[in-house]
Amino acid sequence: MSRRVRRAFLPEDGERIMEVFSAAKAIMRNSGNADQWKEGYPSLEAVQSDIEQNGSYVVEDDGLVVAYFAFLPSPEPTYSTIYGGEWVDDVLSYHVIHRIASIPEARRIFKTIIDFCFSQEHNIRIDTHRDNHIMQHNILKHGFTYCGIIYLASGDERLAYQKIM
Repeated sequence: MSRRVRRAFLPEDGERIMEVFSAAKAIMRNSGNADQWKEGYPSLEAVQSDIEQNGSYVVEDDGLVVAYFAFLPSPEPTYSTIYGGEWVDDVLSYHVIHRIASIPEARRIFKTIIDFCFSQEHNIRIDTHRDNHIMQHNILKHGFTYCGIIYLASGDERLAYQKIM
């Protein structure tokens, strides 16, 4: 199998990215995470925003898009205040990983994404829903430190992590 990470471009990738999001939502629901990614989120508009910020990526296996993620430079406005803890470092610039999604048949996607991101940036932050135990497991398995709670613009709570290489 040949795997590669590349930038995503609409409209060429849009339909497949939405299929990947649907598959990821099914994985979430089947693992007990019923409240994350509801009401049409993530949308093509979110992907378009990622593209405009040069931070929209897909993972391909043998030419087929099997995953999506956003990798965006700081500052992330929702990270300006953290509750119940503190960032590992709150001075250095960083990148944020958002909207990781994959189809169930794809394996080791998180490792592929993390390896790619750390080849670009040494300071990375990420957050996830309290009920997303799969993502929490992967984040901690790959050496991130739990830092505290942040709140999205919508007011939704997220567990926040950081890793500096």
